[in-house]
Amino acid sequence: MIKNLKFIGIFLSFFILVFLLDQAVKNLTLKGLRYEGEFLDLTYVLNTGVAFSMLSFLEHYLKYLHLALLLCLFAYLLWQKAFLKQHIIAFGIMLGAGSSNLLDRFIHGGVVDMFYWHKWFDFAIFNVADVMINVSVFLILMQELFINFNKRKKNGNF
Repeated sequence: MIKNLKFIGIFLSFFILVFLLDQAVKNLTLKGLRYEGEFLDLTYVLNTGVAFSMLSFLEHYLKYLHLALLLCLFAYLLWQKAFLKQHIIAFGIMLGAGSSNLLDRFIHGGVVDMFYWHKWFDFAIFNVADVMINVSVFLILMQELFINFNKRKKNGNF
């Protein structure tokens, strides 16, 4: 029981931290915070689609698709508890970021994006949650590669 509370506490800590950080930056952006730099601009864009504004023609339905995907991921993680426990920090980050973007869809009709990288190449405008989702996927991949590498090494399959 105490172990489960520890895992829930870790998950919720990262979930809440990422959620609040993303919403704080979005709030500052919505209040007019702007910056133009050599590499990166802080601007405001409402993305009614998904990555790179794809599927923006589905803008009224994307929030429900987004909600369904988050619920499916959460249900899968409850089913695969060992996998969730191995990656508790990464999934706290991922679900906090995904929930923050989902909140934007319901409140603003799209996701608030603000970071625009333009040095050497033009990149999509993105937000803190997008970065954190990528960080969480990277953490999961690295941990899986490391865990699987060590398992193969222990079993003599390397």
